[in-house]
Amino acid sequence: MSTHKNFAVFDGDSHVVEPKAVWDTYLEPEYRTLGKAALWREEGEFNSYLKVNGKMFRDTMNRNIPRHAIWKPGMTWEQVGDLDPDRRHAATEGATNPHARLRDMDAMGVDQTFLYPTWFAEGFHLIEDPDVAYAMARAYNNWIADFCQVAPERLFAAAMIPLQNMDYTVAELRRIATIPCFRGAFIRPMFIEGHYFTHPYYDPLWAELEHLGVPAAVHPTAGLWNPEWTSHGPFVEKIKNRLHHRTFISEPGGGPQAGGGNGPNISFFSSPPLGHPLAPILAPWLDNHMFVASTLIGFTVMQRYPRLKVVVAHGKASWMEEVLEKMEASARVVPLLHYYPVRTDVEEMWEEGHVMLGFDAEERLIQKLPHQFAEKIVWGSRYPHQDTTSAWDAIEQLTRARVDEPTIARMLGGNAAEQFGVKLVRKIG
Repeated sequence: MSTHKNFAVFDGDSHVVEPKAVWDTYLEPEYRTLGKAALWREEGEFNSYLKVNGKMFRDTMNRNIPRHAIWKPGMTWEQVGDLDPDRRHAATEGATNPHARLRDMDAMGVDQTFLYPTWFAEGFHLIEDPDVAYAMARAYNNWIADFCQVAPERLFAAAMIPLQNMDYTVAELRRIATIPCFRGAFIRPMFIEGHYFTHPYYDPLWAELEHLGVPAAVHPTAGLWNPEWTSHGPFVEKIKNRLHHRTFISEPGGGPQAGGGNGPNISFFSSPPLGHPLAPILAPWLDNHMFVASTLIGFTVMQRYPRLKVVVAHGKASWMEEVLEKMEASARVVPLLHYYPVRTDVEEMWEEGHVMLGFDAEERLIQKLPHQFAEKIVWGSRYPHQDTTSAWDAIEQLTRARVDEPTIARMLGGNAAEQFGVKLVRKIG
């Protein structure tokens, strides 16, 4: 695999893992007890759980392999899968340490990166107390700003915004807009307090993002610790768990039954449960699909806020072609009745909107039809999650698919720089 390139790479989807210092140091003292009850990640020697609003949601996977922060430069997916589940494996240092992060970026061929949260992504929008949520947002944002300050020309971040109270949302947006590292506001596509982003409650959010020039950084999570109705992930897991069932086998002949006498023998056995969650596989693109189709297009956010920039990360990108096809047909055949008038030229709306989708270099449709996606996609590594890829992997995949170098440069760096408002800086070559 070649480790040489002639252009800058901007990683549009990477993660940090929040350290305890967010709660112990950055959270204001008067909120520390309440904050640890509202949202807390515990990773002990014998158990791990996420606490949300005082309730513990225990990990269902092997605690010895921290899949949210297990990948290190040079690892293959097969090597991740072959890890000994009976031995405790340390989390990737670059998930919490900016200096280690920069070393890993160098090894991956990544010049600059955009940082999303991990546990805040999963549970922050579920916090019920708006005052605590506001304090937690300030704590996270102050911590990640210090993280990025180690290399301000290379590290950028999504800010947490307390959607539990729109006044707090706007106030925090205005604050983070003055801090150079913040190039987006984090939004998880899910139901919050029983309503979705199609609710008029969120109109001030879109208006302020457009006014400030701060992109909406949309990123789904698996939802493994969330109530079923918040997003696709918990529902997918519920369906998966129903695969674990008892089977009854009747055999003719002689075994006594409860009622006495001879009758058929009845055997019971349980099928083994599926050994891994399905939510991380299915939920990201399902949640992104619903957000783009319902909120940006159906609820007319794109046409009502035409200067709003959006990046929809992690859920792949090639599904968008089918979404546009289905929405185009529906909009022309069945009039969409809505409080806001909806245009019927969905394809044209998509081309006009300042929306980009995160993609994986492994996506076959993007390799085959790069010209249809080249101007609308942002590459992401997913570092340090278990399915991380490096820039070298992406360049090799796209080069093998005969995508020309100027297009690869745009897909792996130019689009992200334009969308996040960042000047590309080439450090690795």
